[in-house]
Amino acid sequence: MPPIVFATRNANKVKEANAALDGAFEVIGLDAIGCKEELPETSPTIEGNALEKARYVHQHFQVDCFSEDTGLEVEALDGAPGVYSARYAGPENDAEANMNLLLRNLDDKDNRNARFRTVIALIIGGREFTFEGIAYGQITLQKEGAGGFGYDPIFMPRGYNRTFAQMSVGEKNAISHRGQAVAQLKAFLLERAY
Repeated sequence: MPPIVFATRNANKVKEANAALDGAFEVIGLDAIGCKEELPETSPTIEGNALEKARYVHQHFQVDCFSEDTGLEVEALDGAPGVYSARYAGPENDAEANMNLLLRNLDDKDNRNARFRTVIALIIGGREFTFEGIAYGQITLQKEGAGGFGYDPIFMPRGYNRTFAQMSVGEKNAISHRGQAVAQLKAFLLERAY
């Protein structure tokens, strides 16, 4: 079976996807197909961004592919940073700056409820499909753990006393937003015998 292109340059995301797919399919990133350009992300929604990136790769490289977009939605901030999660503190996509800003913005808030939401957009055989995963939890008072990436050190999933950054890749994949969406993708691909 040919590898499936994941429309990302984030090696951590490719690693997580391969771990979640558990060898059923090989996932490769954009570098493997020679895609060096920045993918468009101009939609005001997570779903829209996921589809926009997948459509770009499919159109320009003629490969079956999938893309994802993820947002951290914080109740006390009216759903922010949401679709702007990666660039919350500026266009540099600086995870530390993003976390610091979010923690500052929650300084005077008692409600720290949040959810991570991932939408995966798959284009296969010229058809589009989407899969969604949601992880509910809370924003911690400070960063905890050295694993993961993005907001993982300040997100504690519901029912756990550890952040995503304190979990192994396997533990996180079993309950995370992205893990849920990838599990749906895997089931869909297995059913199609891609």
